[in-house]
Amino acid sequence: MKRIFMVLLAVLALASCAKKDSKIPVYAWTGGPGDDTDQELMAKFNDFKAKGIDGLMYNGGHNPETYRRVGKLVKKAGMEFHTWIPTMVQAENPKIDKQLYALNRKGESAFDKPAYVDYYKFLCPNKEGTYQFLADLYGNVAAVDEVDGIHLDYIRFPDVILAEGLWDKYGLVMDREFPEYDYCYCKECTSDFMEKTGIDINGVEDPSQLQEWKQFRYDLITTMVNRLSKVVHDKGKVLNAAVFPGPSIAKKLVRQEWNKWDLDAIYPMNYNDFYLKGADWLAEITKEEVTAVNGSKPIYSGLFICPNPENKTNENDPENHGLLPSEIETAIRGSMENGATGICLFTPERMKAEHWEAFERAIYADYSSNESN
Repeated sequence: MKRIFMVLLAVLALASCAKKDSKIPVYAWTGGPGDDTDQELMAKFNDFKAKGIDGLMYNGGHNPETYRRVGKLVKKAGMEFHTWIPTMVQAENPKIDKQLYALNRKGESAFDKPAYVDYYKFLCPNKEGTYQFLADLYGNVAAVDEVDGIHLDYIRFPDVILAEGLWDKYGLVMDREFPEYDYCYCKECTSDFMEKTGIDINGVEDPSQLQEWKQFRYDLITTMVNRLSKVVHDKGKVLNAAVFPGPSIAKKLVRQEWNKWDLDAIYPMNYNDFYLKGADWLAEITKEEVTAVNGSKPIYSGLFICPNPENKTNENDPENHGLLPSEIETAIRGSMENGATGICLFTPERMKAEHWEAFERAIYADYSSNESN
């Protein structure tokens, strides 16, 4: 009897180990450090690791020394460390000439009159000065030993059409491309397009109907990414990016044709509430994303977490919506069974105890037999 009992204990131990080994890869968007001490940061990072997070996409500004300090602590906690730094959106900076900011179809600068919100100060991706600024920024951060990779964000044009879930917030009905949200019509963009196609875009009655003009701007972003990829790869680091879903949605809303980008991994922001969809939508959109890259690159499905689940139905601001604890399993299963390599949380700080309980069950489930790549 004692022998049988010992065998059962061994089997249970092996099963426990197998469960731990089967955890799906999990990343998280977060940032700081603010005024946090090293001890406070270390406690936070150890907690993230204990809850199943394998790597951070960390937003800490432009100073490489910030990433050196934080990176050491993240690595000590046993996680990967990727620096999450906005690309085309840049606040006023003495290193950036104001002529580098994009112009909308009305001729207004994104610096002087940004779309939607004050921080939407988008650079033009067709200016060499824009590339030089970003190459210097990312090159210096990528040179930090503790950095595993550069994570691009806002690598796009402003939303020419907002996600439908945001229309009420901004008092808009965006059933077409309006001039004030349509970028970029600077001299370089319009003249380069004219040289490439023979078309004077300023003479076209409805530029939104011209596929060549759409493609021209997709290609501007693609070229910027691929040039920055070489900078980062030359430092021996990986390059990944937060992108809009699809890329069908990404192309329509923000001119991202990200399936053509030279990235090592892709993190689509599959924020279902923004598109007035349920958690089951992540299955459909993840399948499109995996198919778009022919399964050749890891897709980490971004999950938008509801920070106050008990108040979601009363919350008017969609940016305070997101996945309820009861929807976590559906979102993760839908992503994983349709070919995602893992998931990424926005953000761990928004997760409540009930979220973490559902999350723990979901990340240790076995999805291998149901993948439909």
